[in-house]
Amino acid sequence: MNIVEREANLKDFLLQKYFDASNNLPSWVITSCVIVLTLSVLISQYLPIVPKYAADLQIFGYQMNKFGFCLLAIIFFYITKSGLGFLFYQSIGDGKKWSIFYFTSTKFYFVLSFLLFILCVTHYYFPIDRNKMFLYYLLFFSFVFIFKVFFYLFHKNNILPEKWYYKFLYICTLQIAPLLLLWKLLFF
Repeated sequence: MNIVEREANLKDFLLQKYFDASNNLPSWVITSCVIVLTLSVLISQYLPIVPKYAADLQIFGYQMNKFGFCLLAIIFFYITKSGLGFLFYQSIGDGKKWSIFYFTSTKFYFVLSFLLFILCVTHYYFPIDRNKMFLYYLLFFSFVFIFKVFFYLFHKNNILPEKWYYKFLYICTLQIAPLLLLWKLLFF
């Protein structure tokens, strides 16, 4: 990220304005990959089983384990959510806000990636009760989700559409519904 952001420090990166920024798309892609990998590492330990349809799938003679299944599910989730978000902005005639949206969300996910790193290190290198931690993870991710919705609603860049019903539509269909689908895919 230091090379992509032209040697900007963390404070400069988080406080920079959209019109002063460069390399927004590579920053978004790198941050997305980090989020997908760390979430997969963290969540994969709590998957009860790999579903039969995924376990039977063999690529080059390798069978999918919990991490691989979780990684593919989160990649599918993230790509689908991003694609639907792009289509949403294009369909309401506000396509220019899409680039401002992913610029702003990159900063949110960048900070979240640090928190996920801390959780992964704590989870794997310290003796903790995994059953108790699962409840804390659910509370943490619920708080992050609610904070993200308010962050998007009240951000100074006005990244959500102006009309209230578009905001409601975005939050329900592109924030809540994909998370419920991912939860069902991974844990049921």
